[in-house]
Parts: sequence; structure tokens; C-alpha cells
Amino acid sequence: MKKKDLEYFKKLLTEQLEDLLLHGESAVNRMRDPGDNLPDPTDRASFDSDRSFMLRIRDREAKLIIKIREALERIEEGTFGICEICGEDISVKRLMARPMTNQCIACKTNEEKLEKASGE
Repeated sequence: MKKKDLEYFKKLLTEQLEDLLLHGESAVNRMRDPGDNLPDPTDRASFDSDRSFMLRIRDREAKLIIKIREALERIEEGTFGICEICGEDISVKRLMARPMTNQCIACKTNEEKLEKASGE
């Protein structure tokens, strides 16, 4: 991969990481709002539902943060853009769609087919 492309993806991933970390911090601060003072059961249920939803989102964001950090490590190691399954180059088009990916489209498609077949 060209140095220019690597610099682009490093900048893109770093910006995504910073955005997720900033967003996550504000979400945690909002979650500290005590919902214990809600006397109405409907309000309390709504508060609990919102909090549960926020926790699920934060969990997904935490997983994405890990994947972004791993992609940044691969950039530093010189393995970014190389499929971890087959060793072939991952297309720039795929990296543009999902810059933290570690598999080419063929290997990822095959993995998803196997997962679907074993899940049925």
C-alpha cells in the first residue's frame, strides 16, 4: 500500500477513535444522572430502558474502539491492508468502507457463510 494511503487511513482511524472516546465520555456522564428519584413507575421504566439501550451502544462502541486500535497497530507494524486469513491485499474500496477490517471481502464472505451454516 502506498505511503499516502497509509497516512490517509491513519488519520481517518485516529479521528474515528478520538470521536468515539469523546462521545463515550459524554455518554458516561449522562448515565451518572440518578434515576432513583422517579416516583412514577412509567418514568422509571422509561429511564431504565434508555439506560439499557445506552449500555448496549457503549458496548458496541467499546468493541469498535478495540478494532480501531488494532488497525492503527497494523499500520505501525506494516501489515495494514493485508488479509489475516489469506495474506492477499485488501482492496482500497473495502478499506474505505470499513478501514478497521482485517479480512479481504472473499475471506469475510466465506466466514459469514460458515457462521450462517453453523447457526442454522
